Amino acid sequence: MRADRLVSLVLLLRRRGRLSATVLARELEVSTRTVLRDIEALSAAGVPVYAERGRHGGFALLPGFQTELTGLNHDEALALLVAGSRRGAQAFGLGSALASAMLKVVDALPEGHRDTAAGAARRLLIDPDTDLLSRRLVAEEVPDAIVAEVRRAVFAGHKLRIRYAAVDQAPKWRTVDPIGLVTVRDQGYLLATRSGADRTYRLSRVLAAEELAEPAQRPDRVDLDRAWQERSTRFRAGGDQVTVLVRVNPARREHLVGTALAVRAEESEADGRLRLEVTFQDPRHAEWALWQLATSAEALAPQWLRTALRDRAAAIAASYERQPER
Repeated sequence: MRADRLVSLVLLLRRRGRLSATVLARELEVSTRTVLRDIEALSAAGVPVYAERGRHGGFALLPGFQTELTGLNHDEALALLVAGSRRGAQAFGLGSALASAMLKVVDALPEGHRDTAAGAARRLLIDPDTDLLSRRLVAEEVPDAIVAEVRRAVFAGHKLRIRYAAVDQAPKWRTVDPIGLVTVRDQGYLLATRSGADRTYRLSRVLAAEELAEPAQRPDRVDLDRAWQERSTRFRAGGDQVTVLVRVNPARREHLVGTALAVRAEESEADGRLRLEVTFQDPRHAEWALWQLATSAEALAPQWLRTALRDRAAAIAASYERQPER
């Protein structure tokens, strides 16, 4: 771990020139005392770091000092800079490792390509914090220690003991065979098996984790994309599914279809509207989906859904009939 930090320190000085101990400590997420010890270690190893005193002083490398890193061409570095989306790294507890890796990628470029690759990367934005409607996309927070333990078990192929809080259940310990990690829209998941059966665990619900010494029972090779698709299909097929008959404005068809599990039938009506028979995960899912469409859609059946939507609309109408309190 310290070796990685020393390399990152050298790369920071190469990339940005003279930096104070305070700035280096902030960038490396350590104390200033640790930075000073690292500077001493680099000097002892023959790295030409020197200190400049005074108000605007700091630490710097002698001009012309080169690190021995494998070179990358412009497109290779740009691909890595773009692929290094911070969201995936944060979901798996690799945020600081990503920052260090990006420094090494930029430093590994030939001199003439560094600025152009970094400039090009700044013109590509991956998964911003908000969408076009300014709705903030909140990433789930998972303690780094827990994610690191899960990650170690996945990579080492060891069994994993987790204290998991399933929905509407008290947290309890369980031992699983980890297969891989998946991130979807800032939510991290552990794919595993338990007693031979497929299991999917949301990382934000893992309250504690412990890597065991016992080897995990899992195949040597895995297609994570296929495994995720299969589990997603099974998840959508489970639950208390409901089928709904809906009349919808054609302009909002894709919105409705995008939230439904399946479209079972579809036909056009004389007034230009579409009549669709669609399936939702459960009653709450159906009510939520139709409510989002407001007057652009009308639930024709079943009656309980029409009643639920009518009651919700009536409650909102009643709240606006009252004068607000000053």
